[in-house]
Amino acid sequence: MHYTGNVIRPPHEARNVLLQVTVGCSYNQCTFCNIYDTPFRVSPMAEIEEDLAEVRAAYPHCPRVFLLNGDAFVLSFEKLRDIAVTIKKYLPQCHIISMYAGIMNIRNKSVEQLKELRSLGINKLTIGVESGDDDVLRRVRKGYTAAEIVTECNKLDEAGMLYSIIYLGALAGHGLSEKNALESARTFNHIHPTHIGATSLTLLPGSPLYDEAQAGTFVEAGELERARELLVLVENLTIETFFAANHVSNAVVVKGRLPDQKEEMVGQLRYYIDNYDEGYMRERRRRLRSL
Repeated sequence: MHYTGNVIRPPHEARNVLLQVTVGCSYNQCTFCNIYDTPFRVSPMAEIEEDLAEVRAAYPHCPRVFLLNGDAFVLSFEKLRDIAVTIKKYLPQCHIISMYAGIMNIRNKSVEQLKELRSLGINKLTIGVESGDDDVLRRVRKGYTAAEIVTECNKLDEAGMLYSIIYLGALAGHGLSEKNALESARTFNHIHPTHIGATSLTLLPGSPLYDEAQAGTFVEAGELERARELLVLVENLTIETFFAANHVSNAVVVKGRLPDQKEEMVGQLRYYIDNYDEGYMRERRRRLRSL
C-alpha cells in the first residue's frame, strides 16, 4: 500500500481500509496544527489502482473504504467520481466511501454533484470545523466563517450526504472558552451532523499557536475551564445528534444522544467541575504521549 507521511484518520475508521488518494493537507494553514509533514499532492490513479488490487487480494468483500489524507474531499467532483467508480470495480461490495473534508472543499461542488457522489457511495464525511465562533475561526486561520459552515453543510443536508463534525475545545484560549461554546452551539444548531466529536486543544511544538503560547500572546485554558466550555456547548445545542467528548485529549468523558441524554451529560460535567482538582488534571495533560 502507498502511505506517505503521517497517516491520519478518525477513531471510528480504525477497522476500515485506508486508501491513499491525496498526501498531506491541501490547506495546511491552521495555526494549531502541524501534523501533516509532507507537501500536498494528489495520488496518481495508477497508484490507487495498485492499492485497490492489493486490498481486493486480501479483503475482497470490503464494505467500507476511508480515503486519505487530510482533506481528500478537496478533489474535484470529476476526480472523486472516477475514484468511486474505480473502487466499485475492484471492491463491488464496498457501499461506503468516507473521508475527511473541509468546509472549503464543499464550496466548488453543487448540490447535484454532491447527490451524484452520494449515489456512488461517497458518504459519512468527517469535517473538522473546530469552532462556530467567527473570532476563533479568524484567529486560527481556518479560512471560512460560521455562516459558511451553515451554507456548505446545508448543501450536504440537501444532497442527503451524512457527515460528522469535530469541535476543538479550548481553541479560543483562557477567558474566551464559554463564548466560543455559545457561538458554536448557535452555529451548529443550523446544521444536521450525525455526530459531534469534541476534542480538546493540545499545543503541538512547532505549530504557530504553540509559538504564540510560548510568547505569551495565547494563554491556554485550564482543565476546569475546558469542562465548563463543554457544559455550555451541550446545554445550548438544540439539534438531534450524537455528542461524544471521549477523545484522549479530553480530561472528562461524556457522550450521549441529544436531546434525549442532555440532562445526564450536563450532570456528569457539573459533577466533574465541582469535584476534580485542576492541578491533577493539568499534570495528566502534560503526560499525554499521543493523540
